[in-house]
Amino acid sequence: MIPNRSLGRLLATSTAILFTAALLTAARPSAQQAVQPAAQANPQQAITAPVPSHSAGPVVPRIVAGITKTPQGRLVFEIPGQAPALEAYRPPIWTMAQVRGNPRGTENGIALDFARPDFAGTLIFGLIPYRDTKYPQPVYRTSVPIAAGKAEINIKTSITDRYDMVGWQKSGTGVVGYRVVSQTGGMIYDGRVRFKGFGPFEIDVTMVEGPFVGNVEPRQAVISFQLDRPSPCAVVVAERTVPCKVGETRQEIVIDRLQPAKDYAYTVRYGENEETYGFRTAPLPGTRKPFVFAYASDSRGGQGGGERNFNGPNAYIIRRLMAVTASRGAAFMQFTGDLVSGYVISPDQLIYELANWKRAVEPQAHWMPVYTGLGNHEAILREFSGAGARSVRVARFPYDTESSEAVFARELVNPENGPASEDGAAYDPDPLATDFPPYRRNVFWYQYDNAAMVVLNSDYWYTPSVATVPESGGNLHGYLMDQQIAWLEKTLGELERNKTIDHVFLTVHTPLFPNGGHVGDAMWYSGNNTPRATVAGKPVAKGIIERRDDLLTLIQQHPKVLAVFTGDEHNYNKTRLDATVPIYPPNWDKPKVELKRPFWQINNGAAGAPYYAQDDTPWSAAVSGFSTQHAICLLSVEGLKVRLETVNPETLEVLDRAVLR
Repeated sequence: MIPNRSLGRLLATSTAILFTAALLTAARPSAQQAVQPAAQANPQQAITAPVPSHSAGPVVPRIVAGITKTPQGRLVFEIPGQAPALEAYRPPIWTMAQVRGNPRGTENGIALDFARPDFAGTLIFGLIPYRDTKYPQPVYRTSVPIAAGKAEINIKTSITDRYDMVGWQKSGTGVVGYRVVSQTGGMIYDGRVRFKGFGPFEIDVTMVEGPFVGNVEPRQAVISFQLDRPSPCAVVVAERTVPCKVGETRQEIVIDRLQPAKDYAYTVRYGENEETYGFRTAPLPGTRKPFVFAYASDSRGGQGGGERNFNGPNAYIIRRLMAVTASRGAAFMQFTGDLVSGYVISPDQLIYELANWKRAVEPQAHWMPVYTGLGNHEAILREFSGAGARSVRVARFPYDTESSEAVFARELVNPENGPASEDGAAYDPDPLATDFPPYRRNVFWYQYDNAAMVVLNSDYWYTPSVATVPESGGNLHGYLMDQQIAWLEKTLGELERNKTIDHVFLTVHTPLFPNGGHVGDAMWYSGNNTPRATVAGKPVAKGIIERRDDLLTLIQQHPKVLAVFTGDEHNYNKTRLDATVPIYPPNWDKPKVELKRPFWQINNGAAGAPYYAQDDTPWSAAVSGFSTQHAICLLSVEGLKVRLETVNPETLEVLDRAVLR
């Protein structure tokens, strides 16, 4: 909180600013009216304006510092001795309500209104065939201009007769896939809408996302999807019908009472429609039959135009690596962080970007689970700026509804067996209250046959400014906080004692040993141990390298841990760590961890983000296979053996091979 001696000055300054703003407002349109055209022209430009919210403003968590509220509910950040910084607001570029176009049936087809009168572009569309392919995708037929944010799909004249591959002219129903493209060729959104009738047309219940297979176990799995409206729906597996939750558009249906290692077809029924896909249950733990899984990270928007920057993800590379993964018969995909470009101050913007990512993985994710971890680019922030004030970016609160962690959990299905939060840690200012963001679905573990994957979050409560403005409070990029470490210690102990598990893999977004692009941070910070998390204005006890060493100690204590899968750095490489590899900065005066048992760090942040070249580090001699090509890692587990093959998904070139165990 702001010191008492500064509170009076802050309120006086804030009141003066607000009074000046009020005078200016009286002579011009409202703040929202004035900034909206500029925001649409350059939506990424932050503006100092009230965040649309309850007039009282959000409650400021006790774990942050320097943030208070004016009597009008405005959030303000002040560093003692400097001018106060007011919260800035940057509207989302797009929201899901906008890009879905509010479809309306017309005499000739479907009218779309993207609720952006300033938007002009192109709408490309075509029918989606569901019966002649395993991975149904739009077959684009034609395009129409988008003018004043509106366009119409003429079904009667554009997709009839020889172009009617789904037979809607007989059945009176079909699904149109559409792509929204800006005037400059920017990819905005791939949507779909189901219609019925022969003209005039009606908008039928549409599955706008999914279905996705998730959390596949020997005897159960989760089928998730989203409809455009609440509607009666169900999932049918093996002649068993599991109904949806009544009145909800987003559904997560647990299918249980299944048999291990068995192929199942599943049908999603919604309204009068249905779609059928399939999945294979996991084998019983410890069966030790051969299987393959895939790993990648960092698919945020890249360079090259078109689908390589799809307003959030590099959809082109994602589609390629998912296709390669499925062609190899992988049991699952693990994707750890930086799914999208992110760094937003609106939850709606992150939801939109994640929707574009989900659309890219969707064809194969109908059939195969994709587990996800959180990265720094999934950050949702509150930004503070002002004349003479230092710009500050903190993790967005309220944490239970607007944080990166909360949005990630709502949008993506993952196991829920991790820790609750950092509440109750030694540095918690109020152990009886819930102050920290949740770990739900962003820290967890799962098992497949004789292997276990432990997913960690090195961007929990991520506050970009804390490294340079520790007064703000917040967590550091790359820092694992106490409760997560305690959970990891307990979990690794249980996995070590589990006789059905031979191999344990850890995955975390930031490398323990960065090699190219993030040597200045990750879990190294150029060899500087000073950076650390700050809670309620007080730095925690251990620095970043000491905390890395806590992780190394746990790895050494648990021999089943074979490798750590990392990302953050946009390249592929592997590093074999053992007692011969130097891992400390010069003049390190604290205890050292002795690597008596070798293990691997496999970095694959090459799923579409702009590349990073290799840097010099103390452990560079232990690095091999370094490549800036896009890559997918394929791990083959055969009993007690584990082999790695890394493939470029564009050219199918094998970039690297290794026997890990």
